[in-house]
Amino acid sequence: MLQLRKSNERGYANHGWLKSYHSFSFAGYYDPAHSGWGNLLVINEDQIAPGTGFGRHGHRNMEIISYVLSGELAHQDNMGNVTTIPPGDIQRMSAGSGVTHSELNHAVGQTTHFLQIWIEPNQLDIPPSYAQTTIPAAEKRGALRLIASPDGAHGSVLIHADASLYAGLFDGDEQARLALNPERKAYVHLIRGNLTVNGERLSAGDAIKLEGEAQIVLSDGNDAEVLVFDLTA
Repeated sequence: MLQLRKSNERGYANHGWLKSYHSFSFAGYYDPAHSGWGNLLVINEDQIAPGTGFGRHGHRNMEIISYVLSGELAHQDNMGNVTTIPPGDIQRMSAGSGVTHSELNHAVGQTTHFLQIWIEPNQLDIPPSYAQTTIPAAEKRGALRLIASPDGAHGSVLIHADASLYAGLFDGDEQARLALNPERKAYVHLIRGNLTVNGERLSAGDAIKLEGEAQIVLSDGNDAEVLVFDLTA
């Protein structure tokens, strides 16, 4: 089963300092047909205006991933982490028993554009923790590079969830396949460009829900950047 979700079908919120597209129900946006998929609960495409951002706030029992597309995201939390997340880095915060943090755009005249991803954990009330790593673009070129996983394999960030996240860059005749367990779910989110996924043509912001499928086939990219999720059913 393939279910295509077009970019313009997502929820949208404009708070002035923040413009956000919601792939799933979030805050004031509710769509019962799109309230998570498997254990993937949130994909927000956020654009933060210069000199603004999310002030100190709290989370609990959630795996939170930030994937920066342009600009930089300044992170600070009560675990003592003070970092900057540039494009090419992936950040994971395990909220566990409770964490507070801020996400700000300190750049002058530059919007921070990033994806905020929430995945339901498979362990509750664990000590909160933080991880950040750089994934070179060359490792994503024409391939699906594992960037988050339950065991931290291949230099991916470790997440406390039964899910794996891959990123890829595709152009021209570059293509890739990912074998799936048909008893699980998968989700493909196209960040930019155009890409064919299992015969469906996607444009930036489009997504596909997959269930009962044995593989994902990516081809015919045009400056495409994509995320692929392997998820619980």
